[in-house]
Amino acid sequence: MSLASHFSYWVTIFLMVAGLFIVIARGNLIKKLVGLAIFQTSVYLLYIAPGKLIGGTAPILAEEFKVYSSPLPHVLILTAIVVGVATLALGLALVVRIRETYGSIEEDEILAADLADGETEAGR
Repeated sequence: MSLASHFSYWVTIFLMVAGLFIVIARGNLIKKLVGLAIFQTSVYLLYIAPGKLIGGTAPILAEEFKVYSSPLPHVLILTAIVVGVATLALGLALVVRIRETYGSIEEDEILAADLADGETEAGR
């Protein structure tokens, strides 16, 4: 077993680590959403990579076909992509609303504004 035979798994691991790092290390909400999208793409790749058999055909019963590839992983990932796009759109809409309310999309500035707002309410 060589490293090249598991290339898709190495790419998956790299994308997972990169996406997770972006989510953890960045304070910008847009960058966090991009990191989540990268992480989500790695999960798609994780499911798709073993789903295709070399030499396999669509599951059509015929005498000349002996090896079949299951279409189930591809169908599930197609559904996951649709859900992922909808989730990303919702996240972007929330970021727009947060920007309108706080004037920033930086996590530190939002938390500081909430803390300052909490202190002014406690002082009343």
